[in-house]
Amino acid sequence: MTGPSFRPATGSIPTDPGVYRFMDANGRVIYVGKAKNLRSRLTSYFGKLEKLHERTQRMVTTAADVTWTIVDSEYEALQLEFMWIKQYDPLFNVRFRDDKSYPYLAISMKEEVPRAFVTRNRELRGVKYFGPYTQAWAIRETLDNLLKVFPMRSCSRSVYDTAKRNERPCILAEIGKCAAPCVGRITPAAHKSIAKSLGDFMNRGDNSYLKSMREKMSQASTEQQYEYAAQLRDDITALEKVLEKSTVVLQDQTDADLFGLARDQLNAAVSFFVVRGGRVRGNKGFVMDLSEELADAEIVEQLIKDVYEEKPNIEPNSIPKEVLVPTLPTNQEALETWLSERRGSKVSFRKPMRGDKKTLAETASTNAKHALGSYKSKRSVDFTTRADALAGIQKSLGLAVAPLRIECFDISHLGGTNAVGSMAVFEDGLSKKGQYRRFNVENFVDDTDAIYQVLSRRLKYLNQESTDTKFSYRPGLLLIDGGSPQVNAAKRALDDSGVEDIAICGIAKRLEEVWIPGKDYPVILPRTSDELFLLQRIRDEAHRFAIEAQRKKRSNSIQSQLLEIPGLGEKRARQLLRRFGSAARLRDATVDEIKDLPGIGESLASEIVTQLAHDTTKTPAATDDSQ
Repeated sequence: MTGPSFRPATGSIPTDPGVYRFMDANGRVIYVGKAKNLRSRLTSYFGKLEKLHERTQRMVTTAADVTWTIVDSEYEALQLEFMWIKQYDPLFNVRFRDDKSYPYLAISMKEEVPRAFVTRNRELRGVKYFGPYTQAWAIRETLDNLLKVFPMRSCSRSVYDTAKRNERPCILAEIGKCAAPCVGRITPAAHKSIAKSLGDFMNRGDNSYLKSMREKMSQASTEQQYEYAAQLRDDITALEKVLEKSTVVLQDQTDADLFGLARDQLNAAVSFFVVRGGRVRGNKGFVMDLSEELADAEIVEQLIKDVYEEKPNIEPNSIPKEVLVPTLPTNQEALETWLSERRGSKVSFRKPMRGDKKTLAETASTNAKHALGSYKSKRSVDFTTRADALAGIQKSLGLAVAPLRIECFDISHLGGTNAVGSMAVFEDGLSKKGQYRRFNVENFVDDTDAIYQVLSRRLKYLNQESTDTKFSYRPGLLLIDGGSPQVNAAKRALDDSGVEDIAICGIAKRLEEVWIPGKDYPVILPRTSDELFLLQRIRDEAHRFAIEAQRKKRSNSIQSQLLEIPGLGEKRARQLLRRFGSAARLRDATVDEIKDLPGIGESLASEIVTQLAHDTTKTPAATDDSQ
């Protein structure tokens, strides 16, 4: 297959930086991208379609035209790309989406009498937002304490209008949590000043405000203004409770936004920490389906654009001077310029390398890993999702029925030695670990020969009486960890066994393509589809089981070799393996390192080194599995 008919002549595409748009037959923009060199980037779309990523294939085949705009710099390209993505919302541009809606503390500063309230809606105009917070009750408790110090309106418009009409304030005014502008106890201008003070405190999030209040309290006490001093004391206590809700993580009272990233081939999860005055003021999570192959730096770039997306409710001072990221984004300079213009001062990206910031970065990454695991776990256990995945596999592979039992096979070896085959079993989309099997492979030519042997041994149980009833269950699909050569080897084993009507396919790691015996081209499943997700889970489980079995076999092999050495008993052999942690490290150990173990002298240590040096299984290059 060649590229699309609308391909422009290569010589007509400029080599300047710019932004390009792909349009469908109706003129709708379906993808927006930027490039340092437009010619180099665009020509990559117009080669052989089968070499493109699946999502890119669909985009190019959907498109009917492509246009471009030349700009002077990468920064201008970033701005124009950002504007067009917001304007057109293209179908094939990937974006981070919140995994859920988070509560914020909001202040409606544009109202004549501002209001403080808790909301999950980030689209309200004229509103300042502070957060996010993980729990609604936590921010409501925080607001309750803040109103003791900043007694501003927190009631709804209807409650405020009723109080104003009746000239009778609500209970909050009576307990000192509202200055009651509704009945004229305070002017709108004075009330707005209270709201501004609350916003300033939330923006700073440090102890500077408390320090000022303590100085005022001390002065009031000296001047014998005891009632005022007592009020300040109570206010200080309330604000200290607010600050106690946020953990001190950076001792230098740094203002920063910090991101942690966890990803696999299909998904990316991000944990976002808001740090103000050295304290974590809130955190937020994002999950993104990776519909195209993206490097970590590209994911971070997309994340930055989505988090700091221009909206009317985003305040410039909500952007800190420092953004801590797991890896520096592509177009770093352009992104820093963009954020610096929005903040009004310099913003820089940094990757934490040491100290408190590195510790916090590791915490953010741990949170992201947990979020990714939770997302995938929920996707795995949901019955409807599993049923849809099996139906998708049936349709994609052209099967008569959905494969309710899938057996996956993998080969693991170390330089051609200690080879082990694994069989992982999934029924109705769930693993059946009690039915997993291992196969020792003693003599084999290559990975395809090993696959043939393992499949032949497994399939014979379907043609004979077996006491292992679980092993004699008939699978609906044989899944192979590998590409076309491994799949064709499995098909030969199936044909030679005489077993009929069992489907075979393989999933290759390189591009996650699905291979069917005898086919020149693989089946390309949608990258975010449930069926590909399930096949990957099964493949990864078979791979894990094979590696585990192979390592155990290797360990048993070296232990047997150690027991052949005179003067070395079973107990000391185990101690040696525990001391060095692995067979490979023990083989590389020197006489001096081995004799440090209690009970082993220099002569015995020398004999151990000599014996292990003659180990024929030792190879400088190791291979853990077949590809």
